[in-house]
Amino acid sequence: MINNLIVDSGCDISTDVIDHEKCNLSYVPLNLQLDDKVYLDDESLDIEDYLVQMERSAGVKTSAPSPSLFYERFKSGENIFVVTLSSKLSATYQSAMTAKDMYIEECGKKFVHIFDSLSASVGQGVIAMKISELIKKGTSNLEIVNEVDHFIKEMRTFFILDKYDNLVKTGRVKPYIAKLASFLNVKPICSAHEGEIAMKDKARGYTKAMVKLVALIKETTSDLENRVVAISHCKCYEKAVALKDEVLKQLNVKDVLIQECRGVVATYANRGGVVLAL
Repeated sequence: MINNLIVDSGCDISTDVIDHEKCNLSYVPLNLQLDDKVYLDDESLDIEDYLVQMERSAGVKTSAPSPSLFYERFKSGENIFVVTLSSKLSATYQSAMTAKDMYIEECGKKFVHIFDSLSASVGQGVIAMKISELIKKGTSNLEIVNEVDHFIKEMRTFFILDKYDNLVKTGRVKPYIAKLASFLNVKPICSAHEGEIAMKDKARGYTKAMVKLVALIKETTSDLENRVVAISHCKCYEKAVALKDEVLKQLNVKDVLIQECRGVVATYANRGGVVLAL
């Protein structure tokens, strides 16, 4: 039996970390808009070129995919699991829910469950990995839903960015955080808290912020030895490697993965941004 695992393009996880024998992973792209030009956040998007264009643009925004894009994905596979961007950050969750209602009304009953990640980027990614792991074990659909719901409640997502301008413009971050980030190289350490963005701490410079972030995880996170840490970066691989090294230095975790962000996260993280989830 092939299960369909569907994520939106806010999810930063590559297909090679998902078990393809039991699980087919596919992406539903969001729309990215720079001034009057609209980009589709799919495999054809050149992130480097997009960032260059974004840095020259005055207007930047993203929009959720239409329900029809999810609807088409629901047609294949015996069981459907969907992981979306936080419903407090995007309308993508509602779009997927609308598609589910449309599908069931028109095509009849089929197992479709949509998880609100309450996160983004590799936060969505580690949820997708958890679903794939449970499917591989032969876990029932209901047990998967229950275990993943609990996993989402326990999951932690953090990020350190060089710029918060686009998050501020779209109302996702308080303006004082962006001002702090531009003052004397201060780096706010932010997290996704109940689906919304909050500042947890700050430090002078990326290196100190990175060390402080990992120390914060060590102090506040249980069951570390069973957790996979996923790191996403926006064109700053060296920063991601340094963060991975710091995680391995301070924490006893199951594994550490490094991913490169897609268009949605690049829009808000900007060049030089790093996201971590576990």
